[in-house]
Amino acid sequence: MSAVTFRDETATGKAPAAFHVADLPARMTARELIRLRVREEVARHNARPVHRFNGLVQPDEAEVELNGYRPREARRLDWERQAEIAERAFLSNGFFMLAGDRQVEELDEEIDLTGDPDLVFIKLVALAGG
Repeated sequence: MSAVTFRDETATGKAPAAFHVADLPARMTARELIRLRVREEVARHNARPVHRFNGLVQPDEAEVELNGYRPREARRLDWERQAEIAERAFLSNGFFMLAGDRQVEELDEEIDLTGDPDLVFIKLVALAGG
């Protein structure tokens, strides 16, 4: 079985968050890996709902904060809804996904996990006035 480390980075290369998931098949598509990542982070949030969500994408009815999102109230999130939002964000270049040293360009692209790779997610931020 393989494992993967999900890691966020900023455009400047800083790594604010990372977590590891083991016991995965040798190959998974980018879509499956994004959904796995979202399911894991939502499960961690739902185990202890707080007024801040640190995840890949912004939940419905939440405001953007420094290094996270603030829902209007502490509540459980629906991981499948968050995964749909993440897939749309990937398709509209809301974030880049790097597997090893290359950019993943398609949701159905298969990624080899036999080397226990880091998957790096770089969120893009819209510039004010641009």
